[in-house]
This record gives sequence, C-alpha cells and structure tokens, in this order.
Amino acid sequence: MSSPIAAIGAVAGPPAPLAAITATDPSTETRSGAGASFGDVIGKAINHTQQVQNRADELAVQAASGDLADAQDYLAAATEASLTTQLTVAIRNKAVDAFNEIMRMQA
Repeated sequence: MSSPIAAIGAVAGPPAPLAAITATDPSTETRSGAGASFGDVIGKAINHTQQVQNRADELAVQAASGDLADAQDYLAAATEASLTTQLTVAIRNKAVDAFNEIMRMQA
C-alpha cells in the first residue's frame, strides 16, 4: 500500500514553475545526452525569477492605480516573487560555498 503523501504527489505533480525550470530542452542537451547543463538550469531559474518579479511589479502598479479588481492577486504575486528570490539567493550561496570548498581542496 502506498503512502497518502505519495498519492497526493501523483495527483498534483510538480509545481508549474519548477517543472518549467527543470524541463530539458533538446536544443540545450550536452553531447553525452545527459540533459541540460547546470548553467542552463541556473539561467532558466534566473529568467523565471525575473518574470515573477515583473508580474508582481505590474500588479503593484495596478493595485496602486486602483485598476486591480482583486488585491489578493497582488498579494499572491508578491509572495511568489519573494519566495522565488529567496530560493535563487540560497542556490547562489550554496554554489559559491561549493566553489570555495573545491578551491580549498589540496591537490
């Protein structure tokens, strides 16, 4: 018998932003056919972060001008932008830490 959590994951699937970032594009595959390179994945993540930030900015302007019908849309977009930025910064920090650790290794 499978766990209830596995059943939820099977129904919901990965979140749309994560699926868009991790999906491999045949034009970016490496020669070994292993999929997108780390740089490509990071580039897609940064582009996605910028798109989310731009959407939140657009909704903020609409909310300030009174053109936004539902303020909840702006709140959701602002929260998503904040979380996406925090995730991007955390990944960058881990990558820098990993690079520094590699540089400290003795030959």
